[in-house]
Amino acid sequence: MTVQKQQAKRPLRADTERTVRTILEAAERVLAANPAATMEQLARATGVARTTVHRRFATREALLDELTGWAARQFAGAVDAARPDAAPLVALYQVTANVLRVKTDWSFAMNRTAEDGHPEAARLHAEVRATCARLFRRAQEAGVLRPDIDLDWTRRVYYGLIHEAAKEGVEGGDADALATRVVDTLLRGAGAPGGLAGA
Repeated sequence: MTVQKQQAKRPLRADTERTVRTILEAAERVLAANPAATMEQLARATGVARTTVHRRFATREALLDELTGWAARQFAGAVDAARPDAAPLVALYQVTANVLRVKTDWSFAMNRTAEDGHPEAARLHAEVRATCARLFRRAQEAGVLRPDIDLDWTRRVYYGLIHEAAKEGVEGGDADALATRVVDTLLRGAGAPGGLAGA
């Protein structure tokens, strides 16, 4: 293991962590608006000395790699903070709201995570999927979801609803209101009561 990799494993000092977060937040803002932004553009946007940015991240790829990992950690932390083992309906709403906040705040990095093969991000996303699968099983057992529903299909529909809601979040939508819409659409659907009777 190289010295650089050994250093990367050590916890960052509080002031260093603040600087790294400042750099990553600025990079997210710039890249969300212009995914082709150069390292120089990213460094200028941070508000910290350009030498500091280059000392922390030697290349654009190194910065993107850390941004991807950071967003994945925020994503996994948001799911854990929602207490996914709480009462299923409460947990479903809180997980949805928390995830929407992360997907809105880190939209560039979250979209990149799905395609760049980042090992830590892949592991964290797999853990979140497993947590979601447990939550949906508990929701079914508690009667929140129908007993005959296909849970895998239902989760994929849920992910699609979150993806669409996150687009509205990026455009200024409120995460709590969007979470309510996602959960309501998932549980009630779009059909009118008794709508099939008139078919």
